[in-house]
Amino acid sequence: MTRTAPAPARTDRTRPPFMLAAASFVSSFDRFAVAPILVLIGVGLGAPLAATVTAASGYYLAYGLSQPLWGILSDRYGRIRVMRGTLIGAAVTGVASALAPGLAALIVARILTGAFFGAIIPTSLTYVGDTVASEGRQRALTDLMAATAIGTALATACGGTIGHLAGWRAVFAVPAACAIVCSIALRGLPEPAREQVSGGMGAHIGSVLRRRWAWLVFGLGFVEGAVLLGTMTFLASALEHHGVGAAVAGLATAAYGVGVGVLTQLVKVLSRRLAVWWLIAIGGTSMGAGYVIVALYVSTPTVVATAVLLGGGWAFMHSSIQTWATSVAPEARGTAVSFFAAALFIGSALAAAAAGPLADHQQYALIFWIAAAVTLPLMLTATLTRRRYG
Repeated sequence: MTRTAPAPARTDRTRPPFMLAAASFVSSFDRFAVAPILVLIGVGLGAPLAATVTAASGYYLAYGLSQPLWGILSDRYGRIRVMRGTLIGAAVTGVASALAPGLAALIVARILTGAFFGAIIPTSLTYVGDTVASEGRQRALTDLMAATAIGTALATACGGTIGHLAGWRAVFAVPAACAIVCSIALRGLPEPAREQVSGGMGAHIGSVLRRRWAWLVFGLGFVEGAVLLGTMTFLASALEHHGVGAAVAGLATAAYGVGVGVLTQLVKVLSRRLAVWWLIAIGGTSMGAGYVIVALYVSTPTVVATAVLLGGGWAFMHSSIQTWATSVAPEARGTAVSFFAAALFIGSALAAAAAGPLADHQQYALIFWIAAAVTLPLMLTATLTRRRYG
């Protein structure tokens, strides 16, 4: 049951607040910085690649599983309060990651860091949903995605370089310091009005889970996370297996962030002219083509091309499904968006964990072929159901 409360304030804003984008940038940087240093961590701690991948997959899993908690808390206590508190937590566990004496301690620290950073991007998306009218929401969300894309690009580019020059521990220390700065800076961002659901946490969850379209969107997010985020983790290590250094591998995969940053601007233009399902179809085609290219041959140019095409998938397909998630349960938007994000990152974590043994045996082509094969039904399902939803 929804309380009679003021409807969320809508503005003519079409861009997210700067500090919101900055916090999303830091969260994205921390999430993607580990991929180009997995081999360095293994060498430094004397562990096989399949074991060090656990530091990444554990992070992704905690990032995903924590989403419903943060969404419910943000619905009840406020978006800014949740983001500021979790940024402090991420800073503490980020420092613990940098100081970890062994692989077990590192895995625990990364799981906790993932759980705390997991609050930032979905709560930021919810904030935009609260404050931007539906007709301008996808454009505002694509700008927020551009900030996360820059974080992704710098993480994959600088993660390998910093790890090569200063050691892998420094890679975890940088976002920890930035998280403190963001938490302080978010004090100046006003808390938006939001609709309230009476009955406690169970009512928030029930309000979302009674929507059949919500279940569909969560399922699409799960598969998309597995195909895109989970599989993309192995682009850098595939290059390193072919003799490319960590710094160059990181720079090559940074093309993903560049692709997202550039193509989100194209999405903003096309979203005024094309139906949403066309954007999804374009993004799915881009993702599938990217994985086919790198499955056929792994080299620096093919990884760069694949990374850009995956960026197109994120810009076109993900932005569209993500915007859809903000509208399926408006009275419990924070909970709905957090469930979507949970599905996305649980899918990525399970895919990364499942592909870890294949990567340990250098079966990268098989990993990429599987991703390409799964992309086709994902695209068709998302396109057809979004068209039906209207």
